[in-house]
Amino acid sequence: MDKSNILEIIDDIKSGKMVIIVDDESRENEGDLVCAADLVTPEIINFMASKGKGLICLPMSKKLCDKYNLQMMTNNNRAANKTAFTVSIEAAEGITTGISAADRAHTIKTAVDKNSSSSDIVQPGHIFPLKAMKGGVLSRAGHTEAACDLAKLAGLQSAGVICEIMNDDGTMARRDDLIKFGKENKIKVGTIADLIDYRLSMEATIESILDKDVENEFGKFKL
Repeated sequence: MDKSNILEIIDDIKSGKMVIIVDDESRENEGDLVCAADLVTPEIINFMASKGKGLICLPMSKKLCDKYNLQMMTNNNRAANKTAFTVSIEAAEGITTGISAADRAHTIKTAVDKNSSSSDIVQPGHIFPLKAMKGGVLSRAGHTEAACDLAKLAGLQSAGVICEIMNDDGTMARRDDLIKFGKENKIKVGTIADLIDYRLSMEATIESILDKDVENEFGKFKL
């Protein structure tokens, strides 16, 4: 597969560019356009809508979702990949109908603005937040978590904008299609698998599997 390494992907995210992130063939086997929510523009939203053709969503950390008290779309998520949709949102001010590229970019920028409060967001709307799992791609190998991880690794807020890529005939773009799409539009392609490998190589993931008190001649200790 003709792809870029994760450091190149992170650099483009940091620069405000879009990247294409591909998940595993045994999962959705799809590619999403991804950018950092902090750096989204109306031009990016327009490209996603016109060229990506999928649903434009706003992956966010649990902390950000909790900031706005975003409720899950359903309390009984039976979707195959457990995509964690919340109720859709809209900026309370500064928009018209909410659906234009400028309006959607404004809603996203409002949602990730550190100075925004719950009164700045209304529901429902034209932006679909997705709540990322704690632990990111190490907990769930999905585009939601990948977008948040990439933004965080780029030194930005843990929130992204994603949109599935469809072919012109309405079918989902697969790996060969995505590579071609990336070349035609000068967008780098990366994989969730490589992001997982990168995080595992850079982070110490420690899990407590035993917790007990031990006493010996040197004293009492907790293991």
